[in-house]
Amino acid sequence: MAKTSKKVAKNAAKKVATKATLKKVAAKKAAPKSASKPKASKKPQASYRLNEGDAVPRFSTASTSGRTLNQDAYKTLVLYFYPKDNTPGCTLEGQDFRRLYKEFQKAGAEIVGVSQDSIASHTKFKSKCDFPFELLSDENGSVCRAFDVIQMKSMYGREFEGIERSTFLIHDGVIKKEWRKVRVDGHAQDVLNAVKAL
Repeated sequence: MAKTSKKVAKNAAKKVATKATLKKVAAKKAAPKSASKPKASKKPQASYRLNEGDAVPRFSTASTSGRTLNQDAYKTLVLYFYPKDNTPGCTLEGQDFRRLYKEFQKAGAEIVGVSQDSIASHTKFKSKCDFPFELLSDENGSVCRAFDVIQMKSMYGREFEGIERSTFLIHDGVIKKEWRKVRVDGHAQDVLNAVKAL
């Protein structure tokens, strides 16, 4: 009799445990699914203080011609900012502008390159690449900051301030078109097309 009562008690305990398990499973099924985690938003694009349609900032700085150039030097000006003399991308960009220089002149536009290198560095770079246009030295960064091309950059995990490759088409003192984060390939031709469309 004792054995039978133990069996009954054991079976009853199993039934209780099974019921509890079933209740847990049912509760999980009924529970609303938690909202999926929102995807990380893409890095916001840089916003610039200077845009198309704005008056060109006033500037005055030394050029490879020995003259001080300012924003009023030319009626139609292609002002391109590049990171550094004698680097592969900057050399290719300058060579592309050089190749199309006569067409820019026919369209009534002058080209001027700007970086923070010294006049001595610019003079060597211009001579080496046979650039027919002037380079401006902006060692203190005032022109670059006026055009808002100094941006945070990253290399090998290190962040630093540097020139973001950019070009501005200026006509009658107004920025008619701007190119930011420029990719060198085909850029000079794009700028020439914009000059011709003025």
